[in-house]
Amino acid sequence: MQTSLILYIILALLLSVSVAFLQYFYKIKKKPKVTILLFALKTFSLFFLILLLLNPKIEKTEIINEKPTLSILVDNSKSISFFEETENTKQLITKLIKNKELVDKFDIQEFSFGKNLQVSDSLSFLENNTNIAAALSSVNDINKNKIAPIILISDGNQTIGPAYEFINSKQTVYPVVIGDTTKYVDVKISQLNVNKYSYIKNKFPVEVILNYEGNENVTTQFSIFGEGKTLFREKVQFSSTKKSATLTTNLTSTKEGLQYYSASISKIDNEKNTKNNTKSFSVEVIDEQTKVLILTSILHPDIGALKKSIEINKQRTVDIQLISDFKKELNDYQLVILYQPNNKFNSLFSQLSQKNNNYFLISGANTDWNFLNQKQLGFFKTAINQTENYGAFFNENFLTFLQEDIDFNNFPPLKDKYGEIIIKKEHQILLEHSINGLQTKQPLLATIEQNDQKIAVLFGEGIWKWRSNSFLSANSFKDFDKFIGNLIQYLSSNKKRNRLEVNAKNLYPSNSSINISAFYTDKNYQFDARASLQISITNITTKEVTKIPFSLVNNAYQLEIENLNSGDYTYKVDVLGQKINKYGRFKITNYQIEEQFTNANVDKLEQLALKTSGKVFHKNKTDKLIADLLNNDSYFITQKSTVKQQNFIDWKWVLFLIIILLTVEWFIRKYHGKI
Repeated sequence: MQTSLILYIILALLLSVSVAFLQYFYKIKKKPKVTILLFALKTFSLFFLILLLLNPKIEKTEIINEKPTLSILVDNSKSISFFEETENTKQLITKLIKNKELVDKFDIQEFSFGKNLQVSDSLSFLENNTNIAAALSSVNDINKNKIAPIILISDGNQTIGPAYEFINSKQTVYPVVIGDTTKYVDVKISQLNVNKYSYIKNKFPVEVILNYEGNENVTTQFSIFGEGKTLFREKVQFSSTKKSATLTTNLTSTKEGLQYYSASISKIDNEKNTKNNTKSFSVEVIDEQTKVLILTSILHPDIGALKKSIEINKQRTVDIQLISDFKKELNDYQLVILYQPNNKFNSLFSQLSQKNNNYFLISGANTDWNFLNQKQLGFFKTAINQTENYGAFFNENFLTFLQEDIDFNNFPPLKDKYGEIIIKKEHQILLEHSINGLQTKQPLLATIEQNDQKIAVLFGEGIWKWRSNSFLSANSFKDFDKFIGNLIQYLSSNKKRNRLEVNAKNLYPSNSSINISAFYTDKNYQFDARASLQISITNITTKEVTKIPFSLVNNAYQLEIENLNSGDYTYKVDVLGQKINKYGRFKITNYQIEEQFTNANVDKLEQLALKTSGKVFHKNKTDKLIADLLNNDSYFITQKSTVKQQNFIDWKWVLFLIIILLTVEWFIRKYHGKI
């Protein structure tokens, strides 16, 4: 309590005594015995009344007994219902939460999880994905610095997220195995790799990885179907020593547009789960030939890397010319790449400006930024004669074209002259600068559009290192070449820019969330957040139409659709009040990732329990689990002292006491005739 407050309380007491003394003793000759009682009543009533006005804070120490927390995490995904374990799971939870001894010892928390962790109020077993690692991490964060063992009720089959068996959990995990632990013979398509785009009359590769569970020698057949025809067929043999097979074939693009295909492996004897025997995929066939010109002022490994990545697509050819030797016409090419331009590019920039040609500019240590800034290209750099290494940071909000993060953050840094970058035209940033791991919000790779001209600028040399790093990480150039292919396809297209752009996939698994985003601009091609966008989705078979409005999220229009049945759909995105729309189509397959498993993954659950000093229990051994929890002395009640402050005015009984004191004083004075 503060010294000033103590002083006020003492003054309040002295004032109360003084007032009572003046009333009952000062200059009063007759003082009956009751006067002392009246003096005391008046003193205390005044004192408490003044204290109410002062309203001091009273500190109170409370001792709280805190029970350890027992978190129950329940797998709410479709795999539980697929194993026909919904009722067993619910009975198991009821048995745990209604056990009186557990309730007395623990503060029980219930959670369910699929893709994300949720407080459990009811279980549906309809989640389309399972992320055990995220659920365990979230519970660890919730119960940080607490004694809080975790009961994980799951089949152990995770579809998304990092490997949960290696998670650094501070809490002990007790997995309870749900599902069939018997291992059945099974063949399945584990992975299917195919390019998203192909050119007409061009061959595109399809790679499929097949896996086998079993010990017998078996022979089966793998096939690829398209437009009702068998396009590829091959016999596959498995044995106790040969558990996987990788098949590769080339299919021919014969028809322009979006084409759907189905890959299937035939059922073997005694196979229980055949839902993982089929997988659908799609390829968009484009009728387009592309010639690319690379003009450079220097020789550099980047040029060779770009040529190899671009020409991986047989519909594209690349010519390389030194700017000093270039004599050809720009009209012969759909795209020009300007590598490290200097003042020798002066006449070329004039031609690009006059003809409104698209181009891709790459700068570096030999770039003449004084020259480029004078050309008023819509982007500037206040460069100094000193270089800096710039790492890449992927921008998830990039909407110009669909590009996945291929681990750009871990690519080697690019070299460019140091300086601030300013882009004055309408643009989108695909990659941002990072210096020594710190994001700078400056562009590393940006696309610019104005007056139907498309420009991309990469602020740094050394992209050949990215291609090499991509190979070291994935044992293939595929990811990097696909990234360059997406960029070249966007830049080489001479189609007039649309004010409405829609990003949607061509193929979605059954019962998955369908995420579609749209980007809408005004007549000056500036993003317009005032518009209202709506999508109309039509089932081609049933003709049923579903209309859903878009929501504005982070400078883009986005929506998420759930519970659409399997089938082919067309869609139309409208800007309400404007005659602007966009058409497309997609397909929802019967493929459900949660139904691809034949048995519970006991091995991973055992690894998790071992790493966190817990134990694995099967669903019929929960009595042993309860006994272990009750007999474990490390789960004990702790006492915590807390100091609470309470305002004196909140003590209602003080007011009643004042009223009683004043009332008693009034009645005594009335009785003795002093009123």
